Amino acid sequence: MEVLEHKIISRKELEGLDVYKPGKPIEEVKRELGLNRIIKLASNENPLGYSPMAKEAMIKEMENLMFYPEGTAPVLVKKIAKQLKVKEEQVITGNGSDEILRLLTRSYIRSGDEAIMADVTFPRYETNVIIEGGRAIKVPLVNGVHDLGGMLAAITDKTRMIFVCNPNNPTGTIVGKRELTSFINQVPNHILLVVDEAYFEYVTAEDHLDTVPLIHSHANLIVLRTFSKIYGLAALRIGYGVMHSNFVKELIKVKEPFNTNRMAQVAATTSLADLEFVSKCKKENEKGRLYISAEVEKMGLSYFPSQGNFVMIRLNSSGDNVFQSLLHKGIIVRSGGVLGLPNTIRVSIGTKEENEAFIQALREVIQ
Repeated sequence: MEVLEHKIISRKELEGLDVYKPGKPIEEVKRELGLNRIIKLASNENPLGYSPMAKEAMIKEMENLMFYPEGTAPVLVKKIAKQLKVKEEQVITGNGSDEILRLLTRSYIRSGDEAIMADVTFPRYETNVIIEGGRAIKVPLVNGVHDLGGMLAAITDKTRMIFVCNPNNPTGTIVGKRELTSFINQVPNHILLVVDEAYFEYVTAEDHLDTVPLIHSHANLIVLRTFSKIYGLAALRIGYGVMHSNFVKELIKVKEPFNTNRMAQVAATTSLADLEFVSKCKKENEKGRLYISAEVEKMGLSYFPSQGNFVMIRLNSSGDNVFQSLLHKGIIVRSGGVLGLPNTIRVSIGTKEENEAFIQALREVIQ
């Protein structure tokens, strides 16, 4: 059958836009390499799974799958607002926190607007800005950390939005309390300041700022968090944003009417109540992070000081080559080549056994 070609041209903003490249799925690697045992440490997922309480809640909710969910997830929003000590009208849920990123750029980025972000950081900031006709202004990291002074200096009369990923993905580094507080105070109030805290719950460093309380005194501040990481609900796609209620009112206009499903809503609501599970995940993650960091040092390699559930390791060779070599040993990590730092790999923290298997494989590869 002949395949007809069309002459319909897509928007110019899509020209040269890269497709987001997630970590390789386990199933794909099994098919490609014919391996039976695969350890995936590529997508910053929680190796301990998710709360047993959430599982029970989802089993009960299966009785209601024929019904549409409540569009604004009021039960979950109430729970989040109570926990964070904010008003319910200041919280919005999304199909992952990356949907809220998309809603923000769709609502506030106009053609020709500029958005400031780090180089390198989570790539969806740039993608969403470009799709809306905006321009990404990227300020290089300094030793893997946001250069907040450089970002302030990059502000022009075209600046509409600023992104700060804290802890930063892919380096895992954080900005100190004093530096970030000063930065927030200096950003003009007509510019949206988006602080992405996807890995907030994993942070153990004392010099880390909880930005949510500052929303009460900074009307231009928006904080994003997710249930994909420490809560282990990545497949359900649910996150949230905390912001001035006026922003919530605008974002609701452009979001899909049923953007978060029933299973996601009840799982997230229940997960917030399981403090014991979250505490366990945080402790185990810290153990794994310290173990991998120490073993990497023994190999004569360095790494960025991470506060997330991953470590970015500096190599003496191509990250792509090391990634491929590890892949053939059944270990999936992320090559720094696709993340903007070519001579690195990023490895997610796994279980004790998974971490040890990774270290053994890495040692064999670099030797």
